[in-house]
Amino acid sequence: MAENETLECITEHERILQEIESTDTACVGPTLRSIYDDQPNAHKRFMEKLDARIRNHDREIEKMCNFHHQGFVDAITELLKVRADAEKLMGQVTDTDRRLQEAGREVTAQTEEVIRCRIQQRNMATTVEKLQLCIPVLEMYSKLKEQLESKRYYAALKTMEQLEKVFIPRVSQYRFCQIMAENLPRLREEIKEISMSDLKDFLESIRKHSDKVGETAMRQAQQHRTFNSAVAKQSSIGHYTKPVYSLNGQTHTQNGLMINDDTGDEEEADEEILTAQDLVDFSPVYRCLHIYTVLGDRETFENYYRKQRKKQARLVLQPQANMHETVEGYRRYFNQIVGFFVVEDHILHATRGLVTRAFTDELWNMALSKIIAVLRTHSSYCDDPDLVLELKNLIVIFADTLQGYGFLVNRLFDLLFEVRDQYNETLLKKWALVFREIFELDNYSPIPVETEEEYKLVVSRFPFHDAEIEKQDFPKKLPMSQSVPQIYTQVKELIYASLKFSESLHRSSTEIDDMLRKSTNLLLTRTLSSCLQNLIKKPHIGLTELVQIIINTTHLEQACKYLEEFITNITNVSPETVHTTRLYGLATFKDARHAAEGEIYTKLNQKIDEFIQLADYEWGMAESDGRASGYLMDLINFLRSTFQVFTHLPNNNNDHASMSGKVAQTACMSACKHLSTSLMQMLLDTELKQISMGAIQQFNLDVIQCELFASSEPVPGFQGDTLQLAFIDLRQLLDLFMVWDWSTYLADYGQPTNKYLRVNPATALALLEKMKDTSKKNNIFSQFRKNDRDKQKLIETVVKQLRSLVNGMSS
Repeated sequence: MAENETLECITEHERILQEIESTDTACVGPTLRSIYDDQPNAHKRFMEKLDARIRNHDREIEKMCNFHHQGFVDAITELLKVRADAEKLMGQVTDTDRRLQEAGREVTAQTEEVIRCRIQQRNMATTVEKLQLCIPVLEMYSKLKEQLESKRYYAALKTMEQLEKVFIPRVSQYRFCQIMAENLPRLREEIKEISMSDLKDFLESIRKHSDKVGETAMRQAQQHRTFNSAVAKQSSIGHYTKPVYSLNGQTHTQNGLMINDDTGDEEEADEEILTAQDLVDFSPVYRCLHIYTVLGDRETFENYYRKQRKKQARLVLQPQANMHETVEGYRRYFNQIVGFFVVEDHILHATRGLVTRAFTDELWNMALSKIIAVLRTHSSYCDDPDLVLELKNLIVIFADTLQGYGFLVNRLFDLLFEVRDQYNETLLKKWALVFREIFELDNYSPIPVETEEEYKLVVSRFPFHDAEIEKQDFPKKLPMSQSVPQIYTQVKELIYASLKFSESLHRSSTEIDDMLRKSTNLLLTRTLSSCLQNLIKKPHIGLTELVQIIINTTHLEQACKYLEEFITNITNVSPETVHTTRLYGLATFKDARHAAEGEIYTKLNQKIDEFIQLADYEWGMAESDGRASGYLMDLINFLRSTFQVFTHLPNNNNDHASMSGKVAQTACMSACKHLSTSLMQMLLDTELKQISMGAIQQFNLDVIQCELFASSEPVPGFQGDTLQLAFIDLRQLLDLFMVWDWSTYLADYGQPTNKYLRVNPATALALLEKMKDTSKKNNIFSQFRKNDRDKQKLIETVVKQLRSLVNGMSS
């Protein structure tokens, strides 16, 4: 084991020595460290091994030196032979140097003279050079003074910059240059103050010229809009690219084309087109901007300019108190705003960074909110539709103009919907007056036409078609009154007026169609309906007028489909479109017709009440007069003549016939029922205490006349005795008292076959008590007669039985 370990150690030491010999000295450390990491005393054995290796190398070096020693000795011998030749050469070189020094003394003297002349020449050149450096500085400073005197400040600043950076540094060691350098900052401040003063003058001037700039821009926008509309019509193109208005007299469209501004009307073709540059001198802004930029204070200038323009924007946006009174007030307001933003747009594109798109957008958003609030407030004061329409046109031109300069105007077009509502309201108020005037001037009688020309004139104004009337000879009458074609014409006029507002709103045909239909619906359902309702309620409108109103509303209702066709022809939007709004005229005219019918019934009843109030019965008469009362005959005659009006309504049209028959039948039935009720109330009046049999007989004669009137069929169409049934209650009550058939009444009471089924016990009791009191009063001295006593007892018996029936009914 010990021998093996010794062999391994020797082998390891041998490897380490080879590694030390073949490795760089800087990397020996790890190798040596491995020696000390081995077994104890291993380093001693390694040192012994290392010493042995060193001795081996020393022997090899000694062998090498002994091998080359003879060659070294030979070399030394050759060197000793050359030393004699070297000494000889040294002597020759020394002699040659001496002779050369003697020959160069004259050349040295001449060389020193040349050097002195060259120094003088150099000094003269230096002087000239310095003078040449100073002369441009003086010339530039003189030029600077001239530029300041001629107010060429930007050029003066450039000259100062050249002096500071180029010329003065070349001759800065001279006193006069130092004085110049000290004066330059003071001159800069003077230029700065002068340019700022010019800017303030410009800002003041631009306020005066904004109105004119805006007017010019809006006029150009209007000319382009007119031109584009004309081109679109001629080329039958539905959409024409909207131009963007520029400041150089040319127009760039959205598709990149250029159109000159001289393409307007022929009268304006030769007129010079003014731009913002023609109306406003922008040089103070450019000059001041350049000056502050050169001076390194551009940010201060930008902040000042933007702050002042914001203040001016707020002033421009303040409207005059009476702006809403005239269109010129709105025009001036829009011109000032357009002028302001046209100038800002020019500054944005003509300068780099003085104003940014973000700044102009911020100004515009602030202005837009203020403009919308102002227009919303002032337009609400306007009650003239023409003025509202002018305002709408101005807003459209205003929006188109600013949109051409890249400003977002969607909110302005949204505002136009509010203005449209205001416009519709003013139109409705105006048309309400027109309708009232038409109704006041109408004679409420059929339109007479004497000739075919008159007939064609009426038909051209109103879509009336009736084959039966067309076959009739002239002269003839049309069923409606004069107000019908006038109303129809006025509705079309309102549609035209609404269409005017819809122009230039950049809306689709469907949206315009919807606007027109909604406006028409408002006119029919609100304005015309209200006027008709008020007309029907007026006291001076009689039954004849009400009948004519019913006819008129029927014709207007039938004309609604022609109004729909009229709107469709204007907008080219099919009525079958899903979102197409329908006209509500049918309901409007039906409601008006029902109101007129109700008013007819009410007026008939009122007239009947007036006749009833003329009744003057002598309730205590012994016998009747033998004929009906005069007031009742007058009432019946009035009813006959009134229902003849219904009978003579034009019934050649099935609708007319059914309408007139229905109204006449309803009115006749209502009148008969009301007359029957009024006569019944007259008998049962609580203020009437006594009534005689003679009065009952007289009352019976009047009821007979009423029944005769009902049976005479005053209005055709009633079946059987339908109309006479209105008086059945009175008839059975009077028959009961006239026949004095109380036994039958009491015996059959409650039976369906009762002859006096419609007689109420309470009614009979009330009337019988009035007759009972009369019998007592008239038969004070005849109570001793047997018949009278029996009759009185019978009355008392019947009264008791009726009271028991009444009490039974109440319980």
